[in-house]
Amino acid sequence: MSEISIIIPTYNAENYLLNLLESLQNQNLNGYEIIVIDSSSKDKTVEIAKQFTENIIVIPQGEFDHGGTRVKAAQIAKGDIVVFLTQDALPYDEFTIENIIKVFSDEKVGAAFGRQLSYEGTNLFGKHLRVFNYGENSYIRDKNDISKYGIKTAFLSDSFAAYRRSALESIGWFKSDLILGEDTYAGAKMILGDYKLAYMAEAKVYHSHSYTVWQEFKRYFDIGVFHKCESWILESFGKAEGEGLKYIKSEVKYLLGHGAWYLLFEWFVRNSMKYLGYKLGQKYKKLSMWMIKKLSMHHRWWDKTRA
Repeated sequence: MSEISIIIPTYNAENYLLNLLESLQNQNLNGYEIIVIDSSSKDKTVEIAKQFTENIIVIPQGEFDHGGTRVKAAQIAKGDIVVFLTQDALPYDEFTIENIIKVFSDEKVGAAFGRQLSYEGTNLFGKHLRVFNYGENSYIRDKNDISKYGIKTAFLSDSFAAYRRSALESIGWFKSDLILGEDTYAGAKMILGDYKLAYMAEAKVYHSHSYTVWQEFKRYFDIGVFHKCESWILESFGKAEGEGLKYIKSEVKYLLGHGAWYLLFEWFVRNSMKYLGYKLGQKYKKLSMWMIKKLSMHHRWWDKTRA
């Protein structure tokens, strides 16, 4: 059986971490390690982590990097399967980790991601995102699926994903200095490198957000920046707008199915702002740095990038 390492990047995670680590402690699995890599939290995150693991890495807050921080932890991990969880994800049951790693019996699978369920209290827009991206049926995709699924072929989410260590090494690990999207980057590299990506619907975690319209705008601005900086992804898999059109049609159907006709105006504004944010992000080089930092969700990234 493969050795498993579970890596959790944290920052001020005291409201989430105890439940997450207790759930991991109760998994129906033996012989795995937990590594917490913390960006100098100002709360009790490290204190809580010490109750469950000795593998704690503390880095300066300014050094956090979506890809680079995960690589730092993965390179010292013992496992040949590396599982990533964000601090606000919570395993659904004791079989969550077992269910995501079993697909690696297929040696061509380079990475897998699990199903994300919305927390109670998540708004309908946040709930629909989970329904749209994380369905009830598992699947495996490879390079031959690009013509059918486009950019969705490379879809992964590091909120809950597992990687074959040798596959990560073969693509040069995650790329550092990305504003976001280290999982999409890795998924695209693996697909083009003849690995398979698996979606394991029976491996479930709770993970969701209730973003405001402005937060959605900023998130999509950063996605636009990512696609501009890594233009090879769209060149290889196709533009993202087609998937976006499917999404907004699905979302309006979802809202009406829940009797939320009163949210249709917000649906229109929200999706218009997401599209505007994405397009502005793709044209970020034409904007002033002051404006960019106002529009970006990850505004601190720009300070590091400029330096």
